[in-house]
Amino acid sequence: MRFIVAFVQFWYDFIIGDDWIVAAAVVGSLIVIFVAKANVWWLLPVVVILVLGASLWRVAQSER
Repeated sequence: MRFIVAFVQFWYDFIIGDDWIVAAAVVGSLIVIFVAKANVWWLLPVVVILVLGASLWRVAQSER
């Protein structure tokens, strides 16, 4: 049982980890891509770049 708990804790920390907003944006964009059923594969890299940039900017502003 401890192995299962440790496994789940690892993946939670790995995916959610530092910024849950990034994980939520990626999951949300994957849902939009799946639901759209169109050729919108390019949406995922755009979302990742924008959210990563916003996350880095937010951290940089909080350390000032």
